[in-house]
Amino acid sequence: MDAAQQEATARARELQRNWYGEPLGALFRKLIDDLGLNQARLAAVLGLSAPMLSQLMSGQRAKIGNPAVVQRVQLLQELAAQVADGSVSAAEATDRMDEIKKSQGGSVLSNTTQTTSSSGAPTVKRVVREIQSLLRSVAAAGDIIDAADSLAPSHPELAEFLKVYGAGRTSDAVAHYQSHQN
Repeated sequence: MDAAQQEATARARELQRNWYGEPLGALFRKLIDDLGLNQARLAAVLGLSAPMLSQLMSGQRAKIGNPAVVQRVQLLQELAAQVADGSVSAAEATDRMDEIKKSQGGSVLSNTTQTTSSSGAPTVKRVVREIQSLLRSVAAAGDIIDAADSLAPSHPELAEFLKVYGAGRTSDAVAHYQSHQN
């Protein structure tokens, strides 16, 4: 890989970190490990070709162009967390992955049972991720920051919201939300 290719890959991974909270290679490897998948099965569940998944993982491509695929990634992340905490068995996870594979996406801000905690209330992290996904599906992090800067003089609260939720990390947005409660 020459210097230009290395630079392009580094830029793609940084964009992925801004858009998805981490490089897609790391995110997809976690899903593969946590759910006991291989790359071909992950690609099939997400609705991507194996070469496209490989390009996203290696940083040859930066962005997932299809919002339905982004939503499937989020659903798989939730499923992996449920498998990790023992609330979903391996057999149930396999069935759920088949359901996720068949899902056509729909609204980015869905209100399905997967968006709720055991009490039935939406989880903060899930809501934050949905907001981030919606914002990032229409603009890159740099564009969101530029918009926030232009709004700051007249609408400082909106500017802060855009920076934290649109261009920030999920963990920072969750902490921000929790610090503003009560």
